[in-house]
Amino acid sequence: MSTFSEADLPVDVRHGEIVTLADETTIRFESNGEAKDIMINDDFGAACTLFPGNEHIVETGGNTYKVTCEFGDSMRIEKM
Repeated sequence: MSTFSEADLPVDVRHGEIVTLADETTIRFESNGEAKDIMINDDFGAACTLFPGNEHIVETGGNTYKVTCEFGDSMRIEKM
């Protein structure tokens, strides 16, 4: 499983990969058909479910990050 850090942003993450932000918050996803269940830290419940073309804003450690997804097995995380 690949891991990325905030220094890698913006980054396209595939299923099974994790991004660790500067404050140690982690973001990953699990596929649910074309939808993506976005997981924050070690939670097993999704913070949200994104469909292609949608976005979710994560605010943590005084920073804001945008999570988006399209069709395919990836999501994009970028710092705002």
